[in-house]
Amino acid sequence: MIASDELLERVRSRGFTVVPDALARDSVPRLRERLEQLAEEDLRLWTERPYPGLEGAPYPDGWMVHNPFTRSPEFAALLENEAMHAYLSPLLGATCTLYAYTTSSMPPGGTNLSARVHVDSPRWIPDYPTNVGVIFPLDDFTDDNGATYFLPRSHLSPDAPTEAEFFAGAERVYPRAGDMVVFNARTYHFGGTNRTGRARHAITLNVCRSYMKQRFDYPRLTPKEVVDALGPVGRRFLGFDTRVPASLAEYFVPPERRLYKPNQG
Repeated sequence: MIASDELLERVRSRGFTVVPDALARDSVPRLRERLEQLAEEDLRLWTERPYPGLEGAPYPDGWMVHNPFTRSPEFAALLENEAMHAYLSPLLGATCTLYAYTTSSMPPGGTNLSARVHVDSPRWIPDYPTNVGVIFPLDDFTDDNGATYFLPRSHLSPDAPTEAEFFAGAERVYPRAGDMVVFNARTYHFGGTNRTGRARHAITLNVCRSYMKQRFDYPRLTPKEVVDALGPVGRRFLGFDTRVPASLAEYFVPPERRLYKPNQG
């Protein structure tokens, strides 16, 4: 797949765009169903055995599933989504890697942690994006279920807008289920409130330059059966081409066996 020059220019100049039909429509209901199952599993496991030191505290990331690709092949397949990589490569380079992979849901009659004016990357380097965000909606985004606000061109400034400045110029995006939102992670945005009786689900990825650290050590975290099912794009995206040696024995090896492959940006 080849990215649209017009849509790429929107990301570069305005900070965000909607790419239609990035997912097969018949895959969306299964992804949505599986997301709900994983979210329920996380809440149940937290109730049964919370992490040490957090006993009695509410689940810290309710309505968010971390690393769902490690638990379900439907989510693992998205690591090699052609539409996503068609946009990531010109924006971050063909060696970019996954920083974070979560699900994001607006609960019925409520909101989530995105309900604040914020950015997903603290770094601001003129004309040099370090992170790109990707959202795969599994429900149509509407005013009623909390469609996301973005402030056009806010990624071009090192300064954070005030809340008044943000809402004076912000635009809401209305992707359909199966579309893809691509945005410079320095673009200020805000998650709305879901006023309906049904959860609004999405998948969210943050992607970074290949030399940057990832949120998790994905080569160690990812189950072998998931890795074995991936091709070279998925393995590179998880960081398998930018690992560092842990010993001289791993360092002094022929080029084809190096953990940190050449020409990784």
